[in-house]
Amino acid sequence: MASSVDLGNQLESFVGQLVKTGRYNSRSEILREGVRLIHEREIRLAALDASIARGIADADSGRVIDIDAAAAMLDARYAGMTEPQ
Repeated sequence: MASSVDLGNQLESFVGQLVKTGRYNSRSEILREGVRLIHEREIRLAALDASIARGIADADSGRVIDIDAAAAMLDARYAGMTEPQ
């Protein structure tokens, strides 16, 4: 399916430079990579949204740890991981 896009002057110039310098072979290649990157970002954002929803559900259900207890657990877990200065 053919597409027509209006990138505006600034982005159009940037795309032209990328093709001119040989970084990409064509406008289509650049646009495909751009859409692929957006797709990957949307997948990561959906995973983040799901994690946040799980965390909120845990908090709403009372499945929480006191901040002092959590800090103590983290301190114990990571004790000795840093090199002495």
